[in-house]
Amino acid sequence: MNRLVLAAHVVERGAMRYTPAGLPALDLTLQSDSEVTQNGQPRKVSLQIRAVAIGDITRPAQALVLGAPAKFAGFLAPSRNGKGVVFHVTSIATEEPDLQPG
Repeated sequence: MNRLVLAAHVVERGAMRYTPAGLPALDLTLQSDSEVTQNGQPRKVSLQIRAVAIGDITRPAQALVLGAPAKFAGFLAPSRNGKGVVFHVTSIATEEPDLQPG
């Protein structure tokens, strides 16, 4: 199974473009900073990954505030030039602040 879920924030967003099939596409650079456990030891992991949103998901991706945390889900695929991978985002979940009645 090829599925990736990543807590990250957008650090760079390209201009809206269209695929040869006419679908909207938006290139993103995501930054993830987390702490994981590896072999029983904590490890800090910081990474940037190239991502793309294609189709209906481009609207919520375009609406994200740069630097705001979100959870991205999708899959990995080879990049168009064949060097490296691109994270194809298929869903985005943002953490809405709790609104307290005034």
